[in-house]
Amino acid sequence: MARNQSSDEIYHRPLRRLMIVILCVVLMGLTLLWRIDNPRAERIRAGLIDRVVPSFEWALAPVTWMGRLIEDFEGYARVYEQNQELRRELQRMQVFREAAIQLEQENARLLDLNKVRLSPDLTYVTGVVLTDSGSPFRRSVLLNIGADAQVLDGQAAMDGLGLVGRIAGVGARTARVILLTDGNSRIPVTIQPSGKRAILAGDTTAAPALEFVENPEDVRAGDRIVTSGDGGVFPPDLLVGQVVRATDGRLRVRLAADTGRLEFLRVLRTREPARIDTTGTLITPASGPEQGPPAPLPEDG
Repeated sequence: MARNQSSDEIYHRPLRRLMIVILCVVLMGLTLLWRIDNPRAERIRAGLIDRVVPSFEWALAPVTWMGRLIEDFEGYARVYEQNQELRRELQRMQVFREAAIQLEQENARLLDLNKVRLSPDLTYVTGVVLTDSGSPFRRSVLLNIGADAQVLDGQAAMDGLGLVGRIAGVGARTARVILLTDGNSRIPVTIQPSGKRAILAGDTTAAPALEFVENPEDVRAGDRIVTSGDGGVFPPDLLVGQVVRATDGRLRVRLAADTGRLEFLRVLRTREPARIDTTGTLITPASGPEQGPPAPLPEDG
């Protein structure tokens, strides 16, 4: 058996060496053929390619398919990266859009404040709403202006549409505004065009009630409500809202101001009357011709 193995090795070993030599010679010949720059060599190369390549199309098909698959995967990867970049850009644009919308709304509210026409006897100062301390039993907001801006208790506060409330508590740089919807709010108002007087009473609802109305059946829904100025609580003719009739028949007021979205408020201040520091000159009666002492009455004889 050892002899058979040795004879096989002796037979196959020279054959392998011969095949390796032939392969090396063929490869060297092909290399030289492809290196020769000669028209005849070019024709030989072309003929060889025409004969060999078509017969290897079935072998090149998997390679071609794999190459296309790799290209498609690379294209998908590029599309995915572009999609992620577009998503990040969209998020940044949404942030800018929200900021732009907030600035636009802020600008619109400031423009509304500028459109409010006030009496020449009134001045105002505009403040920003810092916090909303609203609760089920209390309705108020805090402004960033106070005594330093000459804000006093009892002054009226308005937004760009109508009356919001009154100042109730002033600090050096902050002030609290009690809204018309607060349960402690009571202001005298006038119903137009009838001219009837009433009291607007807050009850923590969005539509305060009208109380002490004489002949309430004469009041119609949609009538205009303004401040009356009675008692010097508020300046007269400040817009408050419109009359609405509730389902229970009670008269209420739909406020012109949007108390649920307050950002800027205008605090109204009355102009200080001119002070008289000197007594001035006295006005004397016009001087006439000098008259002597009255004549004595005649005595009875």
